[in-house]
Amino acid sequence: MATSKRPPLSPQEGWLSDGRQVLHFRPVRYDRWSQRLEVVSGELLPGELIPLLKHRREYSREEAIRLWGEKRKAGWAACGPQW
Repeated sequence: MATSKRPPLSPQEGWLSDGRQVLHFRPVRYDRWSQRLEVVSGELLPGELIPLLKHRREYSREEAIRLWGEKRKAGWAACGPQW
């Protein structure tokens, strides 16, 4: 079964990591006219089970998709939940 390269029609939760930093994308508002995602960044610290949460920011769906694409091109990989 082939997977589509297109983003999903409705915002979905997702995680990215570069091995040290983590981004958590989470839909916070979704309706026909407004789609917003919250992006929380964290840093993995040696010896700690939970990353240190650094920033929380809300993005439009388009901005979040652009950020996801930029990070993937920079070598970040999708990962499972980190917190």
